[in-house]
Amino acid sequence: MTVDEILAALKDLGRESTARVLRNHGAHDPCYGVKIGDLKFLHKRIKTNYQLALDLYDTGVYDAMYLAGMIADDARMTKRDLTRWIKTASKPIASYVVAPVAAGSPVGWDLALEWIESKKEMANIAGWSTLSAIASVRPDTELDLSQYRLLLNRVTETISQSSDSVRYQMNAFVIAVGCFVAPLNGEAKKAALKIGPVDVDMGKTDCQVPLASDYIRKVEDRGTVGKKRKSAKC
Repeated sequence: MTVDEILAALKDLGRESTARVLRNHGAHDPCYGVKIGDLKFLHKRIKTNYQLALDLYDTGVYDAMYLAGMIADDARMTKRDLTRWIKTASKPIASYVVAPVAAGSPVGWDLALEWIESKKEMANIAGWSTLSAIASVRPDTELDLSQYRLLLNRVTETISQSSDSVRYQMNAFVIAVGCFVAPLNGEAKKAALKIGPVDVDMGKTDCQVPLASDYIRKVEDRGTVGKKRKSAKC
């Protein structure tokens, strides 16, 4: 399928009611309102396609950018590609498209560490989300555990001074480390207790910020601490 064919298909699949929900969660316009299930259907038709992913993302259409993340060839994504992507990302795109793709890229780890140092909120969001995604999929033996310890300490020290959206991702980072990185489960629990409830304005949604300590405890109760995900992508 070409970019034009995909955009036409997305328009047909879109619903204004879905678009309104997506906008309430931070989606930018143009947004056609395509459900994730329909995007996954298109993904199966298109499969992985590096160049098409870049071209779709460049359209600026929210649904096309989301689909771009699904079909991206993560291993081929360069620092230049991901840097271009974050420049035009809205909050959900930064969290659920750029970050999972970066997590599968050979430059993702280093870029995530750069992003959390940025003065730009969108880069911060993508950085913490990428670090969480990497923790969720890579074996513990391939993780820089000492760096993750430092990052946990950083969260406890700086989360209260961060913006709402970055605070949300920092809280999610503590949860990810506590749930997916078995050697750091105890340290993540201590960090979760230190930060306590995290107050974030969730806008016109019913979403709530999970209490990190409770979330990690539930995963412990299920006996699944350290069980990795097959993919960081939705």
